[in-house]
Amino acid sequence: MPEHADKKKRLSIYLDPELMLLLADYADRRGKSRSLVAEAAIASFLTPDADERQEAALTRRLDRIDRSIQRLERDIGIANEAFAIFMRSWLTATPAPPDAASRAQGGERYDRFLEALGRRLVSGPRLRQEVPGDSDQA
Repeated sequence: MPEHADKKKRLSIYLDPELMLLLADYADRRGKSRSLVAEAAIASFLTPDADERQEAALTRRLDRIDRSIQRLERDIGIANEAFAIFMRSWLTATPAPPDAASRAQGGERYDRFLEALGRRLVSGPRLRQEVPGDSDQA
């Protein structure tokens, strides 16, 4: 119980007769005093209401989602760089016919891959647009 609970201050108020009947009926049904019910109602009125609490909870959730998206963006950037390194390594180190001209083709294939990737990024379509059943066609 709060420290100030035993030091309550008296408040005299005037209520419409209908409101007083509602207060009395509610207090009687709950087995509580009118004073306690009125105090709880005033406290509820003076504290953040359900909409504000719901908005605060939604804001916290959105903040968590934003942090998750930032981590995903970072991770995707890392994955993209890893994929680029893999592609370069694979295209340059894949066993080719033993002649030097064929080995030099690895670098050329990587350059062509980068050009094709650049064209695709500029003009599309994106892979996510080509995946069947993907509803987010952004």
